[in-house]
Order: sequence, then C-alpha cells, then structure tokens
Amino acid sequence: MDLQNTPCVRMGIAAVSRDCFPAALAKKRLANLLAACAKIGLDVISAKTVVETESDAMKALAELREKGANALAVYLGNFGPEGPETVLAKEFDGPFMLCGAAEESKENLVDGRGDAFCGMLNASYNAGLRGLRPHIPPMPIGLPEDIAHMIAHFANVARVLIGLKRLRIFAFGPRPQDFYACNAPIKPLYDLGIEVMENSELDLLELYKSVADKKEAIGAIQKDMEEELGEGNTYPAKLPQLAQFEVALTTFMEQNLGAREFGVFANKCWPSFEPAFGFVPCYVNSRLAGRGIPVACEVDIYGALSEYMAQLATATPATLLDVNNTVPADLEIADLKGAAREDLFMGFHCGNTPKSMLCGGCSMKYQLIMRRLMEPGAEPNITCGTLEGTLKPGPATVFRLQSSAACELKSYLAEGHVLDADPQSFGGIGIIGIPHFARFYRYVLVGKQFPHHTALCGAYAGRALFDAVHMLGVTDLSTPLPTGRLYDGENPF
Repeated sequence: MDLQNTPCVRMGIAAVSRDCFPAALAKKRLANLLAACAKIGLDVISAKTVVETESDAMKALAELREKGANALAVYLGNFGPEGPETVLAKEFDGPFMLCGAAEESKENLVDGRGDAFCGMLNASYNAGLRGLRPHIPPMPIGLPEDIAHMIAHFANVARVLIGLKRLRIFAFGPRPQDFYACNAPIKPLYDLGIEVMENSELDLLELYKSVADKKEAIGAIQKDMEEELGEGNTYPAKLPQLAQFEVALTTFMEQNLGAREFGVFANKCWPSFEPAFGFVPCYVNSRLAGRGIPVACEVDIYGALSEYMAQLATATPATLLDVNNTVPADLEIADLKGAAREDLFMGFHCGNTPKSMLCGGCSMKYQLIMRRLMEPGAEPNITCGTLEGTLKPGPATVFRLQSSAACELKSYLAEGHVLDADPQSFGGIGIIGIPHFARFYRYVLVGKQFPHHTALCGAYAGRALFDAVHMLGVTDLSTPLPTGRLYDGENPF
C-alpha cells in the first residue's frame, strides 16, 4: 500500500576490497549479488567504484549521492579495508548495514578465497571507533541469495530511521486531567533527531476557525467521507464540521513542516474539545492515519511516534489503542493462535483506527464514555464523530517507544494475532492474543511503567522494529519471554 508521509527507501550497495586481495573478486561477487537482488525484485543502486582506498570511498559516495541512494549496504567482497569502508559509511550520513561474501566452493579456496568472515570483525570494530551504529544481520556473511534477503529486510529498518530523521511531531495540548501516563519529556526526541512543535488547545480552535472559508476543500473532503462511510454514515450532519477539522490539520502540517519532510500529530481530544468544537475528532484521526499521518489521542507524543514507527516498518497504516480490558471466560473464541486465555486482552479506542484495519460494517457513532459525561440522557450531538468497528483478524504487532520521566528511552515489542472473535463491546476494538502476554503485561508493561497506549499494526513487524530500535541506540527493549525464563524482578517461587 502506498502511503503519504512515508519515505521511499533507495538502497545503495558499495563493494569494498582490501588492497592485498584481488578487486576482481569483489567485482565478481557484487555482480552476483546484484543479480540475486533483481531475482527477488529488489531495486538497488550500485556504486561502480570498488572501494579500496579513502579516495575510492569518496568516488563511490559521489556516485551513490548522484543516483539518490538514502540507505547503504557496505558489501565486503573480500576482507575489506576497515578504514575506507567505515569512512564511506560515516560520510554517507544515512542508515547503513555491513554484510559480506561467503566462500562459494571448495574448488576455489586459494585465489578465490575472500575472508570476509574475518574482515567483518574489523569492520565492526572500526565502526565502533567512529561512533557508528551499523545494522549487522544475525549471519552477516552469506551467498548472494542470502545477502539479497538481508538487504530487503534492511530496507524496512532503514525506512524507520529515515522517517524519524526527517520527522516533526505536532502537539496540541495540554493532556487531559489525570493523564500523567502520557507525559512526554521531549529531550530524548531531540536526541533521536526528531523535531517537536507544541501548541495549545486554543491554537487548535483558532486553526479550525481559520479554514472555515475553504469551502471547496471542505466540500471535497465531505464528499470523500460520504463515499468512505457509505451505509455507515449515521450522523451526516457532522460531516461538514469533521471535514473542516481535517482541512485545518492538513493545512497546518503543510505550512509548518519547515525543514522536515514528514509529520505526525498528538492532539487533545477531550474533555473541553467537544463543547468547543461540537464533535469528537476520532473519525478524522482515523482517516489521516489511514493515509500515513498518525494522529495520537490525548496528546500522546510518544504514542504518535510509536504509531509512525510501526507504519514505517511495514509500509501499512497503524493505529493507537488502549491495552484496555480482559476477555471474559464465557466469550467463546475458536482459535487462540497459540496464546493461552490469560494472554488475551482487548485493544480499544474511541474510533481512531483506519477503516482499512476494521472489518466491514464499521460506522460513525458517538463516543459512549464521553456521552455519559457530557450528554447524559440526551441525544448524541457533541460526542458524535467516532469510527467504530471490530479489528480485522490476522497477524499483529504491538509496540511502544517511550521516555521515562528521567529522559531514558525504553521500548517493548510483541507479535501475536487479532483473533477472529466478536468483542461484543463498543468503539474500535478487537481481541488480541499474544503468546506469554500475561507475564509480559505484569513485568514489562506494568513493571517498567509504560503508559496504557500501544501502537498496533496488522502485520508481523517485530524483526524490523527490533533492529530499528537498536540502531537508534535504545538498549532497554523488552519482548515476551517463554515459560522458564524470568523477567527482572519476577518471583521464581
């Protein structure tokens, strides 16, 4: 799926060769690697210059830049020159990986032996001397077919890193009362290279009012909403207001990206929003997330970041959900997909999930919890504007990157399934099963003091997100542990 607001990865490859090994061997192996990439449909940009010296590194760098490469695979066709190859990576100034050629045959272990297995050790050491964080695959030395798949995986990792480097997070706050869990120390965001623009709730209201005269744009979006909702357009009178709000957000983003290329939002959405604006913004948040512009609820800045990272890792839309409630024992589920009953939970939010992630039959409704607070006993009015439905069953990943109050980054990541079962509740909601989640919930989500929001994407994204988080320098990354392996602080008795 093509998404707005998402970088296109243009993968470059540069072969390197140590001067006491034949450069022809590196050239030959590079040609075989390019053929293997083409075979799996992986489009790559190859530097013609084989890097033996630092001057070669500058020539290869110029070639890669001229062709628009924004991610790099440094390929050890033989042992490789540890200095020039890491200078190339440093000057490239983008995400890079190290990989190398395995020996092909017992018939060619004299003149045709490359020793990249040995050279990788020195390449990694030298990257450390230069303060670089390369992606190094679990088995970084391989035959061309192996390396091609490693590069394809790295493209997903690189998309996350490129997107974050060019990202600005727009926040309209402050957070609702008693939502301290969504606190957002912004220093770690700057450490990651992300820009943050914080605004007030009054700024958001004035922004909304300022686009009221954009009748043509508002009308076009209203028509698009009508077509998208179809029979689910249960509150058509709200569409002009919602369309105006969508115009306000997209206009603001276009005008305020500045030096950045991509943007996401973390916006106040209750309780004062509804009396001031006359609707809940969930459906607009859903539409923008479906196009690649996540809008996190409750001014959850790290939630917006996590949702965007999940989107980048898969090139598909993501959503933000509460890790919300347990699943009653009498709610029948035919297939738990490897999870135990205690590992199940319901992921819920008011109605911000993209339609593409929901089953058919989703529709615009009112926010039940807010109606209890704001319009008890009355016809829904200012609490209308959610998109409600059941999450589509299938593979899923939950993920969050968060700063502690002490400005220390931590993360969690788990794969499982949205189960094929009726949650029998309201909102945008689904039953999620993740093997070993019960203990993971207690000793990671609760034990490490993560907030209640999690990013969810409808795919397995663990491998790419795990590698991306490590390349960002975050060392506190938790994943579910199987029975028999204890979490820190878990009672063994």
